[in-house]
Amino acid sequence: MMPRRRTPGLTDAELRVIRVLWQRDRATVSEVIEHMGSEPAPAHNTVLTILGILQRKGWVTREKEGRAHAYRAVVDRLEARRTAVAQLLSRFFDNSPRELVLDLLGHERTDPADLRQLRELLAESPLAEAASHPRQREQE
Repeated sequence: MMPRRRTPGLTDAELRVIRVLWQRDRATVSEVIEHMGSEPAPAHNTVLTILGILQRKGWVTREKEGRAHAYRAVVDRLEARRTAVAQLLSRFFDNSPRELVLDLLGHERTDPADLRQLRELLAESPLAEAASHPRQREQE
């Protein structure tokens, strides 16, 4: 049997654990379990193993706190989202944000207010500014 390939992003279980750290800033294993809100509560060793994996991946750090250890996320939620989107773009959309957006908007009924907000974001983006001044971009 081949060893399992390391996942650079977050698995579902890792995401559930790190969400607690994002909410609480730091937590012991027992505090993570207490705030996960899943029924039944995961086993202490399971959460400890997940935190160890997250530490090896560089997502969390561990500090001694009395007899226990406290864990703190070193990758914030925004950076985690960017990593996940980059993986999604790479794996399924040939690194094309355009294809991702077209896919998202093409399969679901999109609320008109959401579309207005998207148009505003696109109009304000640095890409829109560059597209409105093609001569300047060519000279750079």
